[in-house]
Amino acid sequence: MNNTWTQRWDDRYKSEEFAYGEEPNNYLKEQIEKLEIGTILFPAEGEGRNAIFAAKLGWKVSAFDISEEGRNKALKLAEANDVSIDYQVGELETLDFQEQQFDVIALIYAHFPAAIKSEIHKQLNQLLRKNGIIIFEAFSKKHLEYVTKNEKVGGPKDIESLFSIEEIKADFPNYEIIELEEKEIELNEGLFHNGTGSVIRFIGRKK
Repeated sequence: MNNTWTQRWDDRYKSEEFAYGEEPNNYLKEQIEKLEIGTILFPAEGEGRNAIFAAKLGWKVSAFDISEEGRNKALKLAEANDVSIDYQVGELETLDFQEQQFDVIALIYAHFPAAIKSEIHKQLNQLLRKNGIIIFEAFSKKHLEYVTKNEKVGGPKDIESLFSIEEIKADFPNYEIIELEEKEIELNEGLFHNGTGSVIRFIGRKK
């Protein structure tokens, strides 16, 4: 990943205010509370709001991002909430995670660069145990219409970085689909996710 991409996220996360708030994503909250507590990984976790929520529920939490500034904010948030998380910085292939290490992987607005997003999904698949769960929410290709009308809703502005149901099926072929839908939702998350948007939601169990 190039330095421009890393700098973009460091710039977003270095201010005192939390870019996407301190509260967990609604879909993550709804889904994780249905599951038996275990080990969970949060890719592209930014400032840690979702990871800290899981840790407060008793999960053994790992996270990663390319942004040192994001990690710094996440660790401060963890300390404020009296929990600990394993948060690594770098690109996935360079990090210290093991095959079948996790019971759950939560991809919440994990918009990796378009050229590598499918490859990262395949790498993440290796880290999830058999019968493990993917929780996924991210902007759909239809979201381009929404962000063009209202920049405050956030999200990528190039269609290749957005997701389709077909892409999710292709990236996670070895999964039982528990839920997979494109949905219009209202977002109210910090400074950068505000308004109506279109998302893909996916819950899958690894076969």
